[in-house]
Amino acid sequence: MSSRTSSIRLLASAALVGILGISAGGCSNFGARETTASVSSESAGPLETLGARYRQNPNDADAAIAYARELRANDQRAQAVAVLEQASIRNPSSMPLLGAYGRALADTGQYQQALATLERAHTPDNPDWRILNVQGAVLDQMGRHVEAQRHYASALKIRPNEASVLSNLGLSYMLTKDLKNAEATLRRAAAQPNAGPKVRQNLALVVGLLGRFDEAEKIASADLPESEAAANVAYLRQMLAQKGDWKKMGRAYGPTPGS
Repeated sequence: MSSRTSSIRLLASAALVGILGISAGGCSNFGARETTASVSSESAGPLETLGARYRQNPNDADAAIAYARELRANDQRAQAVAVLEQASIRNPSSMPLLGAYGRALADTGQYQQALATLERAHTPDNPDWRILNVQGAVLDQMGRHVEAQRHYASALKIRPNEASVLSNLGLSYMLTKDLKNAEATLRRAAAQPNAGPKVRQNLALVVGLLGRFDEAEKIASADLPESEAAANVAYLRQMLAQKGDWKKMGRAYGPTPGS
């Protein structure tokens, strides 16, 4: 990866923080049960340990989700899809598993299949705001921004002021060049108690796109070394000076499922 591409990633963070940690009932981490003595947790890394647990009992949905999460963390995304695909065949009614599988499909750019899978990961009478957030991210990647924004709005009805959803909505506005609403939404996201560095970096991005580079650098510097924040803003300034294509900018900066 070039230093320039790395700089883009640091500034925009390709943020779909709401996608992270899909599990039972849309909550966070699954623990995989210890079912084998063949791999010692003291001598093996998490990937090997979780892989052994999954292979010991491939019908265990929790073990499959935990193993696939670690595969994705190690950039083995295609293998994560394969694990979750097999697990979903064995557990066709497991919504947490379908949620994880949909996210993994989105990771590999299989957006249409991801949407179909995510539709089955919750129900209209019991919607999951986290799944709605992921669906919005996938739709944004497909260029279906109006639909994406409807999904974010539905998620916010369930979880008002959720920073991850607001951040994704702000980026969606950015991709439609609605920078005024993008900034307002991202400022609202950044003001939430659970807002993380990615939210602030997305705000810095939009402020920079509005031409307020000093302010953007100040926001970015809250979480990045000053030299990196300055490099990010300098590159953004260069892109704007060249009047870069917004579609290309969207691919570089916008919501990216599985980030």
